[in-house]
Amino acid sequence: MTALSIARRPEPLTNHESSPELVWYAAYGSNMHLDRLMHYIAGGRPPGGARVYPGCRDPRPPRAAFPVLLPGQLYFSLESKVWTGGMGFYDQTDEGEMPARAYLITPEQFSDIAAQEMHDEPGRNLDLAPVLASGEVRLGPGRYETLVCPGQIDGYPVLTFTAPWRRMDVAVTRPSAAYLRNFASGLSEAHGWSVKDSAEYLSARPGSAGAWTMEAIMAALSAEPVSIGGPDS
Repeated sequence: MTALSIARRPEPLTNHESSPELVWYAAYGSNMHLDRLMHYIAGGRPPGGARVYPGCRDPRPPRAAFPVLLPGQLYFSLESKVWTGGMGFYDQTDEGEMPARAYLITPEQFSDIAAQEMHDEPGRNLDLAPVLASGEVRLGPGRYETLVCPGQIDGYPVLTFTAPWRRMDVAVTRPSAAYLRNFASGLSEAHGWSVKDSAEYLSARPGSAGAWTMEAIMAALSAEPVSIGGPDS
């Protein structure tokens, strides 16, 4: 597969600080689009979105961004209120690797992005020490209320959100064509993947596998432009 730059993999987190100066936020869904992420950071309503985001206390853009490969697997489950069909989740204990996009931001910004993902008001700093020590911390029962730290890059911890359950503990759900287009355009922006690359990858994800062929996804990806306004990660 071709890429805009070489995707990096997190290294084991060693000698971590409980209050790092900066963190990498690893987005694996809609926030692979920088424009969409900036609505979380600076506030506002994404094009086609139904929700106005309050934004972060610190509205500065990420200091850096590049493609990453996280250990584990993307899968689709539950039902998206915006996209319909399955929502994207990350199981860090599963086999394989998951493409994502890492953004270098402050812990305060990460806390405010997390709050908005969890449909809460930003303004409270998360205590990151537990997730940096254990690799995973459940903040609540919600769909994106579990923090995961799969390692570090350049000395800064990598953090993302997912559900509190494992892939094998929940029924998978067929994702909609619109949601797959959103994922594919994010993979193109972050990793430089072609339509064929994205279709091959997405057709093999749990929830999509057996429900979408690669050819059907390629046709769906070419059908119409994608909106990036949905709330799911």
